[in-house]
Amino acid sequence: MPNVFLINLGCAKNLVDSEHILGLIKQEEGFDITGDPAGADIAIVNTCAFIKPAVEESIDTILELASLKEQGHLERLLVVGCLVQRYGKKLLTEIPEVDGWLGTGQINRIREVLGLKPANCPILLITRPDFLADHSAPRAQATPFYSAYLKIAEGCSHHCSYCIIPALRGQFRSRTVDSLFIEAREMVERGVKEINLVAQDTTRYGHDLDPSCTLEGLLEKLLTISGLKWLRIHYAHPYHVTERLLDLIDTEEALCPYLDIPIQHVNPDILRAMGRPSGTEPIPQLIERIRRRSRHIALRTTVMVGFPGETEEQFKELREFARETEFDRLGVFSFSPEEGAPAAKLKDRVSERIVRNRVKEIMELQAGISKKLNRRVVGKTIPVLVEGLSPETDLLLTGRTATMAPDVDGQVLINKGSAVVGEIVPVRITEAHTYDLVGGIERGY
Repeated sequence: MPNVFLINLGCAKNLVDSEHILGLIKQEEGFDITGDPAGADIAIVNTCAFIKPAVEESIDTILELASLKEQGHLERLLVVGCLVQRYGKKLLTEIPEVDGWLGTGQINRIREVLGLKPANCPILLITRPDFLADHSAPRAQATPFYSAYLKIAEGCSHHCSYCIIPALRGQFRSRTVDSLFIEAREMVERGVKEINLVAQDTTRYGHDLDPSCTLEGLLEKLLTISGLKWLRIHYAHPYHVTERLLDLIDTEEALCPYLDIPIQHVNPDILRAMGRPSGTEPIPQLIERIRRRSRHIALRTTVMVGFPGETEEQFKELREFARETEFDRLGVFSFSPEEGAPAAKLKDRVSERIVRNRVKEIMELQAGISKKLNRRVVGKTIPVLVEGLSPETDLLLTGRTATMAPDVDGQVLINKGSAVVGEIVPVRITEAHTYDLVGGIERGY
């Protein structure tokens, strides 16, 4: 019976696609899943190609598996996802060791491709990306049993000048509320405590449906699911954060006080050149509106430095905004001129040395802010979702608070008490580090 190895690259949205691929494979008789590429007969790479470093990682991973194939460890190598959608036929001659290439709109055909006999000519399946899995699509959860991602929509209809996501993923298209409710309920029934909502723009959810609906309406429906402990919103566009959404976060305990809002920049001229919508609420005003709420809402954001034409004054404006705002979490990207994106043609590039220095400057600033904010938690007792033993020592458990998302944020190191993995327990915080917290379980709290 052939063993299949799958490796996922890229974001949580890609991970959901990989889970659908695994689900389809598990439904196919005659195939087993393995976590060891050297012991596999077939390897599948789900690729990312959003920016140059992601493309390079995808290529390197494919070449590593191609070398295993040359050594006789693999019979077939398949590549799926954004890299295929972006480069298409060019890949056939560049990496001839690959037996099959499937674009983002064709991942649902993986079983069909697996069932084909190896041929001398590689398979290439690329169409307009319009695939949208619903609750009936097979899916094998690859995250821990207590935490899962729920992709509420696919694609993007924004026109940011630096971004090629619409070309890779198609136009924005939402799943129905009923479909999402059924899948979320099934997740909770099998033990999921935490559901993380993902899409290219979660706050745009439902506007494309007929009749239209909203993210807020979806949240209200999902919050009726008995047993759902935490519901978290990722990738919220800064220009679609409504008062109704903030009302829900303010009043619904199961809705994590957390918003992931990528602002990219704060200077109006840079934002205009980025193709971000004009005539909308300024970012500082949005932050002020969120911070007025009685419940502290942890804010995660990403910013981009080195966009063509970014002056030292404009960078300082961004840096000072980050200093004053004190985001709970902040990531920095350097501008990457991607072929097919309008911004790739812009002149007045910022030198790589200056860009590196700006990235370093922002990250050092954020490290200090993060440690400062973490110190404010010392002495407080807060709910923590236990994730298991620390990979560094069996003497510590690890977990996350409701304001820490999986994979991208810090953790809580638990040095006192015991708990079951997947349990939410009260932890008294005793130490604060740059990104992590330390504390002990207080059962009598």
